Amino acid sequence: MIVVSAIAFVSKMVIAATMRGPADVRFFNAFARAIEQVGPLHVYGHPMPRLPVYNHPPLASWMLLAMDGLEDIGLPFDVLIRTPACIADFVSALLIFAIVRRRRSIRTAMACAMGCALSPVLVSTSGYHGNTDSVAIMLAVAAAYQLVDRRRPLAAGVLAALSISVKLIPIVAIPALLVAAARAGRPAAVRFCAGLGAVLLALWTPVLAVVPGPLTEKVLGYEGGRARLWGFVRFADFFGASDEFIAFVHSDAHFVFVLLCMAAGAWLAWRRPAHAPYAVALSTTLLLLLSTASAVQYLAWPVVGLFLFGLWEGVAFSVVVGIVTVDVYAGDSAVRWSDLALSLAAVGWLLLAIGIASGVRRVLAAPPDPVPDPPRPLVPQPAQERSAPASTVN
Repeated sequence: MIVVSAIAFVSKMVIAATMRGPADVRFFNAFARAIEQVGPLHVYGHPMPRLPVYNHPPLASWMLLAMDGLEDIGLPFDVLIRTPACIADFVSALLIFAIVRRRRSIRTAMACAMGCALSPVLVSTSGYHGNTDSVAIMLAVAAAYQLVDRRRPLAAGVLAALSISVKLIPIVAIPALLVAAARAGRPAAVRFCAGLGAVLLALWTPVLAVVPGPLTEKVLGYEGGRARLWGFVRFADFFGASDEFIAFVHSDAHFVFVLLCMAAGAWLAWRRPAHAPYAVALSTTLLLLLSTASAVQYLAWPVVGLFLFGLWEGVAFSVVVGIVTVDVYAGDSAVRWSDLALSLAAVGWLLLAIGIASGVRRVLAAPPDPVPDPPRPLVPQPAQERSAPASTVN
């Protein structure tokens, strides 16, 4: 399994080193240069008229600043920007193996891990496109693994904060992690919240203090692309919905779908607190299913979660949607999809819905979570006096 994951990682890095990649690679390079000029705090208010909106959280800014420094010493930026996602995919495969083997057979765990490593969706989005989507998902799953499988709530809180600080998409999984931490007991909940809060304060407070308006507008309030390529928006456009309706769905109404993803993950974490990784998987897979935004790199969001749910759930989505990603990247623009890509994307959306339903059903059908050990008292109790029973002398 490790060998297969390593081969997949090397293959992605070869793609990153030999192919120019989409326009986002150049955009990130320009963002990095802007951050080098004005700093990672002021970049949110810095005018960049010929570039897309800079909608990346604070940790991504520091990452781009570091990459700009590495580029100055001769490392190619177009390889650097795709390296974190490739590493994240490798780690995600290891996490899938570690999580699934505790709940199902080792053979199933190995198959799911290798399926994730070889997923054509991740090969395309990580090796060719780059971006930070895979990194954010990996950190969220790692947080759940540390919380319930390794029983390290402090580390879980740190990882959860890092996940939403590199890209905001795992915000839908935070309620599930909070519920799982609470179900683990007060000490675990306190440690998890301490790790989460400390990192969020360190990364977000300086930006909020300097440029609160631009950060809120460009990051916290970002609505995603308005192309009509995926999911509900694509189906609505196909069936002749009015422009007013689609504009409404693209507006603040999308927050309703975000809340649904949060609620679903929190519900599963409450029902199965020891299966918190699956609650995170439910939130992140639902996020793409209900997404009103359309971008090819978003198709990477559910891959890890689907392979956590099961082998066929991950393989079915990866094969069909993998063709979509390859076809889109082979075209002239990542925002113009061919008829083949649009048709297969619709099939992929249906497979995603079926995979989510199948995975949740399997989790709920699993044996009930074991009753946790009662918490030990923080202060040792005084030893009870031990007295030997009096002997009776006749």
